[in-house]
Amino acid sequence: MTYSWYFVRCQSGREDSVRKQLETRLNVAGLQDIIPQILVPFERVTDLKNGKRRVVTKKLYPGYLMVQADLEDNEGDRTIKARATMRETPGFGEFLGSPGQPPTPLTESQVQGILVRMSDSEQRPQVSISMAKGDTVKIKSGAFDGFDGQVDEVNADKGTVKVIVTIFGRPTPVELEYWEVEAV
Repeated sequence: MTYSWYFVRCQSGREDSVRKQLETRLNVAGLQDIIPQILVPFERVTDLKNGKRRVVTKKLYPGYLMVQADLEDNEGDRTIKARATMRETPGFGEFLGSPGQPPTPLTESQVQGILVRMSDSEQRPQVSISMAKGDTVKIKSGAFDGFDGQVDEVNADKGTVKVIVTIFGRPTPVELEYWEVEAV
């Protein structure tokens, strides 16, 4: 069997429940050898809400699932049954690809990129910084508490923001943690 990965449209917001239903239906039908894996691509991000840091799971592709399947034998009874089982699952859409053509599989590099991104975010959650260069911010803590400034640079890898603050009439760059500033 040659397995390939495919993107499948599904009802947005119900990716996890559609995945669970698909797995259950395929197991009951004994078709887990045709479709061994179904994933909801996600990444873990550190978010700041109400002044508190929290790690949340963010879907990489809302409204899509990744399905590992052996669909090479388009005329095989088990392949036809597996595709019918998937289509009959509530919330399931369709495989990505050209209309009227077989589904388009993902390349190996695309799959590896997504899987690496998922595993990296599990080990070290990404920082979600909702600011961009030029945004006006207010500093909430530290020596510059209460100062206003403009974002000059955002470094999501380090979780820092460089802000230009005017002190004694001169613009001064200050590097702060992302949670020490808030958008005005």
